[in-house]
Amino acid sequence: MAQITLSNLAHTYAPSGEQESDFALKTLNHVWQEGGAYALLGPSGCGKTTLLNIISGLIMPSHGRVLFDGTDVTGLPAEKRNIAQVFQFPVVYDTMSVRENLSFPLKNRGLAGAQIQARVALIAEMIGLEDILDQKARGLTTDAKQKISLGRGMVRESVNAILLDEPLTVIDPQLKWELRTQLKSLHRELGHTMIYVTHDQVEALTFADTVVMMHEGRVLQMGTPESLFETPKHTFVGHFIGSPGMNFLDASIEGNHAVINGQPVPLGANYRNPCGHTQIGIRPEYVQFTADGGLPVVVRHIEDLGHRRIVHAELERSPILVSVPEGCPFDSTMTQVRFIPEKINVFTDSWRVEGETF
Repeated sequence: MAQITLSNLAHTYAPSGEQESDFALKTLNHVWQEGGAYALLGPSGCGKTTLLNIISGLIMPSHGRVLFDGTDVTGLPAEKRNIAQVFQFPVVYDTMSVRENLSFPLKNRGLAGAQIQARVALIAEMIGLEDILDQKARGLTTDAKQKISLGRGMVRESVNAILLDEPLTVIDPQLKWELRTQLKSLHRELGHTMIYVTHDQVEALTFADTVVMMHEGRVLQMGTPESLFETPKHTFVGHFIGSPGMNFLDASIEGNHAVINGQPVPLGANYRNPCGHTQIGIRPEYVQFTADGGLPVVVRHIEDLGHRRIVHAELERSPILVSVPEGCPFDSTMTQVRFIPEKINVFTDSWRVEGETF
């Protein structure tokens, strides 16, 4: 296991790289703790795979350094960094059995036969391969082959880090939940530093202790799944996290109140009078219908998801979503909404403003 330090790290594929827009990865400085479970989360093209490949040594960064436990490894190739990497599509030896595939990284490092046998048995049991250890990989399903790839990444005990690049993309949707749970258990039991790349927020939030939210080559926020949900630092984080994402409404901010279309909305903190383009952000889960005393809305559409209903409405031509839990009353007389003050976030020019609590 290793603590991974990214020092003034940036990368451009452009020949000159003189402008910020030339950079696929904007400058970042972060320390990722030994034994942590991290997820690089963001849409396609946001820079997360570039960052992972810089950490692994597959890409040499154009700027900055990568350090493992304080040792500069920026110039070292992947094979010298003592990392394991699992890719989006399974990489297995079809002519070998499952047991031989899992044993291969250990045999290459000269481990004794008894050690190899014990370690392979342990990993196979953890990921559900113990019943097919002696089958050839050639005839197995894609799901089983990806399990082998995961097992090969986990089988070495002394790696600095395990890097996983969209490892569940080819997995049958019904098995994804099972494998996500297994990966979380594997991290707890093995204790490796693990970095998981995905565009799927469910995968990121269920696997990682710390989520690294990326957009357009920049790390917008690093934090727990709860902090990204409750207090996103940028409006993009609020949009991306949640199903559906956060509502954003233009508002003027006057101390402990927001004003929307001339109507005051109480806030859970004092924000004074911030300058710039100000908005409030509120999760659909924290918007409530009321018969009176709220902001008037027009209901346009209702999605019934069984365990809850997502109400699509308009507040003075601005779209707003309301999540109504199963069993909560909702009818046509409820044409107003209120927000839970403590759950309202305030943003200026897309960045969250920290309020002063009362």
